[in-house]
Amino acid sequence: MISPPNVPLAQERWSPRLWGTLLVLCAAMFLDALDVSMVGVALPSIATDLDLSTSTLQWIVSGYILGYGGLLLLGGRAADLLGRRRVFLIALAVFAVASLLGGLVDSGPLLIASRFIKGLSAAFTAPAGLSIITTTFKEGPQRNRALAIYTTCAATGFSMGLVLSGLLTEVSWRLTMLLPAPIALIALVAGIKLIPRSSREDSGKGYDLPGAVTGTASMLLLVFTVVQAPEVGWASARTLLSFLAVAALLTAFVTIERRSSHPLIRLGVLRSGSQIRANLGAAFFFGSYVGFQFLVTQYMQSLLGWSALETALAFLPAGALVALSSTKIGSVVDRFGTPRVIALGFGFLVVAYALFLRIDLAPSYAAVILPSMLLLGAACALVFPSLNIQATNGVEDHEQGMVSGLLNTSIQVGGAIFLAIVTAVITAGDTGGSPQQVLDSFRPGLAVVTVVAAAGLLITLTGLRTRRTGGGVLVATSVSVPQPEPERVTVGD
Repeated sequence: MISPPNVPLAQERWSPRLWGTLLVLCAAMFLDALDVSMVGVALPSIATDLDLSTSTLQWIVSGYILGYGGLLLLGGRAADLLGRRRVFLIALAVFAVASLLGGLVDSGPLLIASRFIKGLSAAFTAPAGLSIITTTFKEGPQRNRALAIYTTCAATGFSMGLVLSGLLTEVSWRLTMLLPAPIALIALVAGIKLIPRSSREDSGKGYDLPGAVTGTASMLLLVFTVVQAPEVGWASARTLLSFLAVAALLTAFVTIERRSSHPLIRLGVLRSGSQIRANLGAAFFFGSYVGFQFLVTQYMQSLLGWSALETALAFLPAGALVALSSTKIGSVVDRFGTPRVIALGFGFLVVAYALFLRIDLAPSYAAVILPSMLLLGAACALVFPSLNIQATNGVEDHEQGMVSGLLNTSIQVGGAIFLAIVTAVITAGDTGGSPQQVLDSFRPGLAVVTVVAAAGLLITLTGLRTRRTGGGVLVATSVSVPQPEPERVTVGD
């Protein structure tokens, strides 16, 4: 724990070093989320400049998702086994180099490769950064506050990515690729000085290499299959065989994990209802949001004829609301508990999507779009921090990387699956023709997004009667053999 000796962290103000550590971790998470959303607005310019086909262009987005979603389980466990600080800093350095290369390449395949490498590095920085926070800040109000700030930075990065992309693309799409590089380098230098050293888990029993191989392969293949399904067909032989292979790999992974003395994912942690609800909630929340954002950007640019910058500014109220509320959500969770806060956020989300169903070819921004964006921002501010708190509370320090990787995997896989479903629904209903017919093809996609959010709300509501402990925070108890408490790091280490 970063704290002066013999002074409980809960009874003191955060030191400058503690704030510095949190800011470094927030910067990395902001960049991870920023990179997911920022490239979208730049795609038309990239296609023109590099002469890329639509299928190749898709992989500029999908390559990042593939690396990120496919390797998160491995990244989370690597943080526990090899040391959180070491894994975080190495992955952040790789992210910076890949960002630089992405802005300098002059071919589609090289750009896709740089995006995959960035996604891969983010798969290690995200769970390592989250586990550094949960092992540095004491569980309760201090950790809740830190997680609220941290996860709000992620939500803000995702929301502000569109705004920054709209501004930068007006100059050059390459700036959208290059922007993360200097920020990542500054965070890396600061992280080397500020992030405390942590002991790594004893690996005397050996590493779970079979579990790492089957787990990573199953996630990579799942994301790849879902991303490709709308293009090749959900009922095609290729898609069905790929899903069958995913099922076989997951079965092998579960079998290996049950028998391994040093598993990549200890399956017993999933006996906790709060863990299951946190991971399912993350998948449904992010999946609905990604699908909604995709629909809205297409609607604004393709049908309304808005510029990239105008589209980005339409999302600004949501991002601004998230950023302004970052320091308040922790105290809200302390008072009401994660199930109630998550349920309220999902409620806002359902209403936001339902309101947007009123769109037409001449919408009123003040009456339709702005209320939806404000409700969306409120939902992000409430749900993202609360899900992270719920997933990490009550878990032993030596398993924080594991549960962090599991939560982030749920987010990315949920985003890939539900975006693919929304895309398939839109494509099936798109008969071309008049703008009204195109708009009509969007409505089923909006309905799907609303239903997904409603399903997330129902999942959350099942936890409202669960006994709350620790100042109103639902504890996700780790079901494991009791082990000595890991040594905590102090400022003097």
